Amino acid sequence: MEILIIIAIVIATFFFMEFMAWFTHKFVMHGFLWNLHFDHHNKQPGFFEKNDTFFLVFAVPSSLSIFFGANYHINNLWAFGLGIMLYGLAYFLVHEVLIHRRFPKIRKALFDNINKDYLNILMYAHKMHHKHTGKEEGESFGMLVVNKIYYQEYRKRKELKESRA
Repeated sequence: MEILIIIAIVIATFFFMEFMAWFTHKFVMHGFLWNLHFDHHNKQPGFFEKNDTFFLVFAVPSSLSIFFGANYHINNLWAFGLGIMLYGLAYFLVHEVLIHRRFPKIRKALFDNINKDYLNILMYAHKMHHKHTGKEEGESFGMLVVNKIYYQEYRKRKELKESRA
């Protein structure tokens, strides 16, 4: 029975992290820490961005939760840290690899041969977010869950493209 609780905590934490990512993106990155996020919307030369420091916002509590949960046999804490870590992995794969193409070999290996409708919708919503370059402007702050308008717009664009073919 305890394993089911641990699995439930991992899954619940993963989904809660989507809300946390949205909240942090909208109110922290586009708020008082815009100076660290600015270069993500306004590309600067080089591979690394100041924006990359935000991984610490989630990596530190995840690492500490896994470490202390494992070392002090607090399974719920360990599961919480694992849920954050799995969301971080999903974020890295979707945002950095798929959307921003920062690791092209990984992108090709993971994303070239799968159904792309959902991924294209995520990329479209993110593109709509990046069309704004200022702090106050913005839309679509989430990553894995996006507003239904992006699904509708994607379907319209896909149907139009198919009708022209």
